[in-house]
Amino acid sequence: MANTRLQSEIEQQIYKDFPINLTAHPVTGNLKVLSNADAIKQSVKNIVLTNFYERPYNPEFGSDVLNALFENMTPITEYTITQNIRTSLRNFEPRAIIEDIKTQANEDQNALNVTIRFSVRTLPEPLEVNVLLERVR
Repeated sequence: MANTRLQSEIEQQIYKDFPINLTAHPVTGNLKVLSNADAIKQSVKNIVLTNFYERPYNPEFGSDVLNALFENMTPITEYTITQNIRTSLRNFEPRAIIEDIKTQANEDQNALNVTIRFSVRTLPEPLEVNVLLERVR
């Protein structure tokens, strides 16, 4: 009986978050709210794009992959970036269960396209987030 109730609570769980740009709803004027898949996708993208020491009082938050973009893009660099992303998401986003992380280097533009495929316990289908990592000159 308790197990069925716990399963029901997990299925009804709703994740909510504010969008990064803090846009207002055009009719009500209130802040828009991201829910479930959109909230988790935004969180994953924020973790990937955050460098170490950017968050006050939490210097180890983030994946620190932007620093690796200043290295020559080799398979070892791509592997290191993939592992950094996997570790940071495992540590800071418990809602996302990582299935696959693919990287595609674009040496001409000094950029790396990262595709993160993950699933969430409360959602039936897997989600995917694309992040373009570029060097800022």
